[in-house]
Amino acid sequence: MDLQVVEQVAELGAWIADGDVVVLSGAGLSTDSGIPDYRGPSGSARRSTPMTYQAFTRDPIARRRYWARSHLGWRTIGEAHPNDGHRAVAALQDRGAINGIITQNVDGLHQAAGAGDVVELHGNLARIICLDCGDLTAREALAARLDEANPAFDAAAVAINADGDAELDDTDLDQFTVVDCLSCGGMLKPDVVYFGETVPPERVARSFALVGNARTLLVLGSSLTVMSGRRFVLRAVKDGIRVAIVNRGVTRGEPYAGLHIDAPLGIVLPHLAKVSSGPVRI
Repeated sequence: MDLQVVEQVAELGAWIADGDVVVLSGAGLSTDSGIPDYRGPSGSARRSTPMTYQAFTRDPIARRRYWARSHLGWRTIGEAHPNDGHRAVAALQDRGAINGIITQNVDGLHQAAGAGDVVELHGNLARIICLDCGDLTAREALAARLDEANPAFDAAAVAINADGDAELDDTDLDQFTVVDCLSCGGMLKPDVVYFGETVPPERVARSFALVGNARTLLVLGSSLTVMSGRRFVLRAVKDGIRVAIVNRGVTRGEPYAGLHIDAPLGIVLPHLAKVSSGPVRI
């Protein structure tokens, strides 16, 4: 790290030592786990349009093609492990410096690293929900059913997106067989928020409550391009709460941040966890 970044990290360490930190994490935190982000240095140029709730529920062909892509993408997301950044966040939470975690990610890696009480703003790919009866099941069980229903499916992904949606050639999609809910025969969907779908109000309310009680909002690995995450930064600024951002590359939150550190999270966060090992003032 250059001198400017070293000084910024030291200042952020002092903010964290004050306690009452709430984390808002994005896809950039999971890149070291092998999951590409959307717009940062590891992001791929998405060729396909992200799935919308309307297309998924109304168009059987779009739904079948989505499930083929998502089934293949799950092999990457489902096998991902927490990285040093996730573990550092969990360690800081365990010591009392971090009071809450709001994540835009759907990979479950915060919890896998040992963090608790995580608000999964956009859901979790590891859960499957039936849109008819509301039954929740594990993604592993659905993956086994899809493998059984598609024994000849051997497509190779061109790219994997952060939402677990793989990019495939159209020729690999048309023969894929979709399965339905075992309980009622209804339509299954990953328990995540699609484009055109709203985040459940209780998650939004819980997130605003966390931010409202924070001393510092710490944004990790998010470009804050979409309002889903940026609104919490705007609320923090309105309420006089400090905003710090650690992110590789451009972020739309920079004008609102008292600290903006453009450096690898896998270096910055473990360092912060190491130097913040003493008593925390809360």
